[in-house]
Amino acid sequence: MAVKVRIPAPLQPFTRGREEVDAKPAAVIDLVGDLDKSYPGILERIAEGGKIRKFINIYVNEEDIRFLQGEQTQVKDGDEVSIIPAIAGGRINVPQPEKKEEL
Repeated sequence: MAVKVRIPAPLQPFTRGREEVDAKPAAVIDLVGDLDKSYPGILERIAEGGKIRKFINIYVNEEDIRFLQGEQTQVKDGDEVSIIPAIAGGRINVPQPEKKEEL
């Protein structure tokens, strides 16, 4: 049995369009490094200097690794890992209807 890793759309070009890939059980940072062997370039998008990038959220069985052991969170057979890039918010300027002056 393997670890299922859900790949977000922005990273799917590295996995040849696959939304889900299998990985070997390991610490999260090692799992990501192992993914890079099969899908070159994915590591640098997710991690830098042995740390998960700030704008990448990783969940193991729906639990944020920041509340577990971070990059050293152990993933075992049958676990599910979700990689979720943070989405920046912002305000969209929506044109407002013109106010008519009362006569």
